[in-house]
Amino acid sequence: MEYLSFEEWLRNVSERVKREPIWDSLGYRKALFFYELVWQDCGEWRYDPRGKAIAEQLIRCAGSISANMEEGHGRGYGKERNWFYRIAIGSARESKGWYWRAHHLLAPQALEQRLALADEIIGILISELSRQQHINQRKSE
Repeated sequence: MEYLSFEEWLRNVSERVKREPIWDSLGYRKALFFYELVWQDCGEWRYDPRGKAIAEQLIRCAGSISANMEEGHGRGYGKERNWFYRIAIGSARESKGWYWRAHHLLAPQALEQRLALADEIIGILISELSRQQHINQRKSE
């Protein structure tokens, strides 16, 4: 199966979504793209009882990454936002784990792409969280 590239996917995202302030976040865009790949992968897995169980978990936690970023962004900056970003990081790590559990269901190249994208999202979110915490510390001094 041929999968969409990030660049192709970007061209097809609704302008209404792109107008949201959180769209400026690369981590958010990558998280939405990650979910698109999950959606494609899980469609094929529903015919195998083992794959169906993994798909249900993966869909939930992968969707939680961008959803928690949206929730946190909507609350502005500060402790609440950071809490939601930490939840998003946990969901990205959980997604990575579920992809590994699904390694029998994916071609090795596809699995590696998904794991690398999860790592990229985790790294971006950790950097953003650290940056925001540093800003908050300077404000409180």
